[in-house]
Amino acid sequence: MSVNLTNSNVAVRETRIGSITGYIGSLKDLAEKSVCGTLKGCARCFSQSSTCLSLCGLSQLAGIRDVAIVHHGPSGCSVTSSNSYYMSKVMAKKRGVTSDTVYVGTDMNEKDTIFGSTEALRKIILETYRRYKPKAIFVSSSCATGIIGEDIDSVVDEVKDEIDVPVVAVHCEGFKSKIWATGFDISDHAVLQAIVQKPRPNAPKNNKINFKNFFESARPEIIEIFKQFDLEPVFLYCNSTVEELSTLSENLATTCICGTLGNYLGNALEEKYGVPYVRSINQCGITGFEAWLREIGKVTNRSEKIEKYIEEQRAIYLPQIEEVKKELQGLTAVLGMGPGYTFEVSRVLNELGIKVVWALAWHYDKKYENGDTPPSMKYLLDNNIDFETSVADQQNYEVMNILNKYKPDMYLSRHPGSTVWAIKNGTPAVYVADEYMIFGYKHTLEFAKTVLDTVRNRSFEENLAKRTKLPYTSWWYEQNVDKFFEETK
Repeated sequence: MSVNLTNSNVAVRETRIGSITGYIGSLKDLAEKSVCGTLKGCARCFSQSSTCLSLCGLSQLAGIRDVAIVHHGPSGCSVTSSNSYYMSKVMAKKRGVTSDTVYVGTDMNEKDTIFGSTEALRKIILETYRRYKPKAIFVSSSCATGIIGEDIDSVVDEVKDEIDVPVVAVHCEGFKSKIWATGFDISDHAVLQAIVQKPRPNAPKNNKINFKNFFESARPEIIEIFKQFDLEPVFLYCNSTVEELSTLSENLATTCICGTLGNYLGNALEEKYGVPYVRSINQCGITGFEAWLREIGKVTNRSEKIEKYIEEQRAIYLPQIEEVKKELQGLTAVLGMGPGYTFEVSRVLNELGIKVVWALAWHYDKKYENGDTPPSMKYLLDNNIDFETSVADQQNYEVMNILNKYKPDMYLSRHPGSTVWAIKNGTPAVYVADEYMIFGYKHTLEFAKTVLDTVRNRSFEENLAKRTKLPYTSWWYEQNVDKFFEETK
């Protein structure tokens, strides 16, 4: 699908790439229907929990240093500021840099929702610029402004003549998509619209590669790895500068830690500016890490150096991983993560000899921007790996039913609330919080040892389960897990 940077709105994932939030069946069935185009979206009659796409979008933008976010909505919408504070201040401190990014809520009231408040928004934008001197201003809508049709685009167009930094409208009304990851696309769209510039005619060649990730926790390690290939990673967006972002179009390639997170940016830079997007299964596990490195080698002409690195690392880590694998054989697991990790971590567990009995993806992207099936899904399909699969938007009541039925040796999730419920149920759980927890040879070995420690030491889960009264009755646990949703008519 072509990227339209002349419009401040970006189509939601449901319509743009056929994403869904409801499905139950097998991995093979899900993949085959994705390929042939027969996969339909499904809806639930009950939803227990989810995440607001506004939180995802604005926290990404808040990671950029020295910018301002003006969130036009009621004070309740400004709850996203806590996550924005973490991204801008805490992450900057961890890195040892300073970020003066600010988050401003316009505090809409009842009168504003009836009569509109574009004039107030205009004044707030100008005052934000006068007071904080940010290097870019992102003006965000909210559910309230979307419902009343507040024209933030016109306000942004008006103030551009009075402000000498980029100002852009960010349309992230929480209700516009059931898929919170749409917020990632919205933040990418805003950056592409307002900050990324066309390549300069005489720009010097560089060795930089755009690296989209969440928290850059493995920054020093990745810099050292890339240095061996004469490459320099530019981490996005956490602790990025506006100056760095402005020249993304001049870099060698784009890659990402998670296809859900970086797909829109990678495809847009390739389509608009010819920057190659590295498409491969992600860096989780040995197979993923090597496939990713080799793809980088192809697009940057560094295959020889990368093959040498792979050979050296294999000699160090593969014997150690094989030893741990002996003790993992035959274990069973249930997963609940975003689709960018569910089907990647499933692959890693398969590599380690652990049987996945059920995998839940918080949503599922039928196609990526270029029309391809997600690489993680294609890999599992091509290698004849199959298991029970569902798309369940963080619905803990479904997770609990599945855990009760299959009684796996472990539950793995990237969301702490889901992990806690599994532990209360007596199921050993691994919180795959860090995006680099299974990155490359070293961290795959560490992950395998973590899994082994988790299943060996079950006393905490057992004791907590004995002392915890869960809200789920025997009636609920007897329900058929294949009937959690009803197909949209």
